[in-house]
Amino acid sequence: MSHRNQDKFGAVLLQVQDDLRQLRGNLEKISLSERTTLDIQVLDDAIRKTENSIKKHAEDYLKTVTEQLLVLPSIEDIHKKTVQIPKCKTLHRKPDLDSFPDMPPQREDLPGASQREKHKSTLSMHSLCNPAHPNNRAIMYRKSGTSLPDVHKRSTNVAKPPRMITGPAGRLKPWPRGHHNLAVPEEATGTRLMGSKSLCHKQLKWEKTPGHTCEKTDSKCTTFWTTRTPPPSTSSQSMEHRSMMQAANNLISQNHQNLPVPVPVNISKYPFAITKGRMDPLAADFCLFRQSFSSCWSSVVSALEALEKLLRDFAVPMAKVSGERLVEFSHGWDSGWRTARPVIGLVSVLENWEEVLGLVSRPGQRFKGEGGIEAAAIHIQSCWRRCVARTAYLRHCRRKWAAGTISLSWLTRSQMRRVREALQARRLRQLENSRSRAQNLAANWKHIQSSKRTIIHIPSLGYSQSQRLNLREFDILQNIQINRLCDIRDKNVEVIYVCPRHLGEDILHYYTSLLVRDGATDGAESRTTEASSSVRPFIILTPEAVDYFPTRNMCLSTLLKYSPRTLKRIRHLIQGKRAYIVGGVAHVDDLAVADELGVPILGPEPAIAQLYSTKSGGRRIFKGAEVDVPPGQGDIYTLNKLHEALAEIMTQNLGVQRWLFKIDSEHSGRGTAYCDVCHLSCYSWALQEYRRHSVELWNTKWIQESVLLRYSDEIPQWLTRFARPAKTSRYPNWACFLKTFLRQGGVVEAYPPSDSVTCLTVDLLLEPGGEVTALSCGDQLHGSCQLEAIGCTVPQTSVHPETLHSICTHVGRACLQRCIVGHVSVDLATFLNHNTMEQEVWAIDLDLTYSDQLAMTQMLLMRTGGTLNCHTGCLEVPVREKYCEDQPAAKSPVVNRYAVLGSHLFHSNLSMLYHNVFLMMCKAHGIRFNMKRKEGTVFALYDSSERCRIGMITVSEDLQGALVTFARNLSVIHQEISSSKMQEETNFKALIKNIEDVLQTIVQNKLRAVKDKPAA
Repeated sequence: MSHRNQDKFGAVLLQVQDDLRQLRGNLEKISLSERTTLDIQVLDDAIRKTENSIKKHAEDYLKTVTEQLLVLPSIEDIHKKTVQIPKCKTLHRKPDLDSFPDMPPQREDLPGASQREKHKSTLSMHSLCNPAHPNNRAIMYRKSGTSLPDVHKRSTNVAKPPRMITGPAGRLKPWPRGHHNLAVPEEATGTRLMGSKSLCHKQLKWEKTPGHTCEKTDSKCTTFWTTRTPPPSTSSQSMEHRSMMQAANNLISQNHQNLPVPVPVNISKYPFAITKGRMDPLAADFCLFRQSFSSCWSSVVSALEALEKLLRDFAVPMAKVSGERLVEFSHGWDSGWRTARPVIGLVSVLENWEEVLGLVSRPGQRFKGEGGIEAAAIHIQSCWRRCVARTAYLRHCRRKWAAGTISLSWLTRSQMRRVREALQARRLRQLENSRSRAQNLAANWKHIQSSKRTIIHIPSLGYSQSQRLNLREFDILQNIQINRLCDIRDKNVEVIYVCPRHLGEDILHYYTSLLVRDGATDGAESRTTEASSSVRPFIILTPEAVDYFPTRNMCLSTLLKYSPRTLKRIRHLIQGKRAYIVGGVAHVDDLAVADELGVPILGPEPAIAQLYSTKSGGRRIFKGAEVDVPPGQGDIYTLNKLHEALAEIMTQNLGVQRWLFKIDSEHSGRGTAYCDVCHLSCYSWALQEYRRHSVELWNTKWIQESVLLRYSDEIPQWLTRFARPAKTSRYPNWACFLKTFLRQGGVVEAYPPSDSVTCLTVDLLLEPGGEVTALSCGDQLHGSCQLEAIGCTVPQTSVHPETLHSICTHVGRACLQRCIVGHVSVDLATFLNHNTMEQEVWAIDLDLTYSDQLAMTQMLLMRTGGTLNCHTGCLEVPVREKYCEDQPAAKSPVVNRYAVLGSHLFHSNLSMLYHNVFLMMCKAHGIRFNMKRKEGTVFALYDSSERCRIGMITVSEDLQGALVTFARNLSVIHQEISSSKMQEETNFKALIKNIEDVLQTIVQNKLRAVKDKPAA
């Protein structure tokens, strides 16, 4: 029998079965009255017998044609494969596939089975593949041990037999050995709702083995598949194509011009051609295809029409269609393929898909086909509309962004303005409250000084942020004035000391024992806590904000401002007491702290302090006080003004050998540079011109003009080549110094024209009541930098006390006139003028702050129990004589003592010793203080962690003895903590050298005094 006859015979059998089933349905619809005239039961039995007979002959026909039974393996032997239950459309539910056990694979061929067993297995598989069959659940349970749910119940008691697939069936060849079948085909139930797709398509589930390879050559990908299905039939080949096309669609959807579509290995059996988008319905190949798939033609027609339209739209001249792929595509059209890209899906059914896809993908090809002109017009219009809409959208986005930016900026600016105004109002309120409390303090000052009071010491260094960030160990520098605790030597004073860092138990114990042993606390009990150490007259508190900002170098007032617990404790301690604040370098946060505590500040307002604490501000006060100042000029902010001012004052003062340049806001010699006149090439000529005229004539402008012009020409180059900063740690060269000098302003001053210059510091208390009191005075001791003081000798011996008192009084009154109260430190320089042979005193600097020298002086007075009289220049100390020990009522005699104070002693190797070890070492070398004789050495300790900085005081009967003791102590300490192999950083050596020079000067002065006595 030919292949075509076989197809016709199968179609006939299928048609007969459909007619018999339709006849049975019509018989069931006959009314009861009609059934009385007919023997319905007999007719129904006859139809059922005929239907069963045709079914049996159809199975025998299929068995004969295929020469092989489509037998599934035993379900019990399937391993590691999930059985997929076909979807039941009537209930619209999908059974859970995870409940099926994994089964081992089994070969398709069963060589040992008989024909009867094969036939029985075939019938079982037919029942297993039909979910509506009554024995389906029982066979599934027997085969796999799985109990399926009862997903469908027939409405009638008569079960209709399943339909058989009667589509074109080729001659099935044996499957290669080693391949296995995989899954159960889709449902083929007799339910009327099942469409024609189930009659001509059985879905097979494919599995790609791990060992597959894919070789891509000339845009073709060959994939080796191993499946567990029966030998390939028409439907199985279509399923293979469907699985591969799904992967191809995913690839081409990304870039269909570059990624090829995998081509199935099988060859189409029903190809036909479409020419210029038109299909010939009378072509033999198309007629064969249509006749072969007539049962599902309704779904194929829609896909075929879509393909034709696609080919016409893109003017494809020739397309070869694979019938099997088209049928497969049509079955998936309603199952989700419509959501895929239609071009890729439709082109995939063609045999020459590469050629067609290249043609379809060609730019502008759509406009050559059917309706191309209209499509081109629509495309142009859409592009234009898109461009216009895009432009309008971008313009809208820009405007919206601009509006948002403007509004956000405005809101931010408004918020900042409100915050700024609120801060200004708050600070103005704090300033008004501070002024009110200051007036109250001034009115009651005498009464406060004579009664019990509490002094809140806040040694804050309120420098600018740039200065604070450039200072190393800033917290230690603020704690150098810890000796303010010694104010408790006045029995009416209690001290609250705000410490900028946490102190160790060793320092707390040291100061507690130091003050208790001196009897300053009258035997009061001492107590120490974690946050502070306190003896009844003094309390040490550390703000909690110190832990929050460890590296910000914030001044102590700011840290206290952000420490509510510490502020609360201070308010509790001063409640009901008279109290005031003694600060350091004035800062705006001082007002906030004072307003929070409700106490006055013994000091100037921050704005006034900032105005007059500069170098230029100090010169204005000195000129207002009518005291001598160095030749110079202040308030210089431009380079031209610097050159002009320097040329003018150099011309007027040719005897000055060195000129100093000081930055207004700097301190302690850090912002000072110098330049020597000897490097100026025209200086010798200028001296000759000066000697040609008398002093009175030289002061006229027309005589100085020639020298002034010569100086103006050479000064710029002279400064560039020979000017040097005094301390290169902050400003390494003149260029860096000059940049800051011109930005912040500064002064130009003359260095005293003498080989022997002595600088001294006087600490004044400008009382709110209007009195000026000198608290300390001492001659400065210098280290490596001659412009930075690291110690002093007390009392001063370089200027006559009356002259010093007059200068200090004038300066103090000038400060009071400018609303400056509190502690003020005045730096003076004295030297011998060789022209007049008289001593001159210049006022060179003014600091509106509590100085380190004053803090060390308080410790000196605390240890010795003496008083410092600056008006007479004497340090008077009471000493108990031996013969007076039996007379307690007798008054102790008062003797004069001299002391050397060093507040900035630095040695890097000191950190190797703990403080108690260091003190024991000094005690072993005899470095101690004798309380009976009021002589010896006292140390000031600043911190417990770094331990590189200390303070030291030596007291002796004369100045020479105090200097020798101080130098000896430095030498002993240096030898104990240093070795030849160690590298250290210290100022001990430079200070010892400076002390030796002072001792040599003292010896020379004594010899000169001895020589002058006989002459007198």
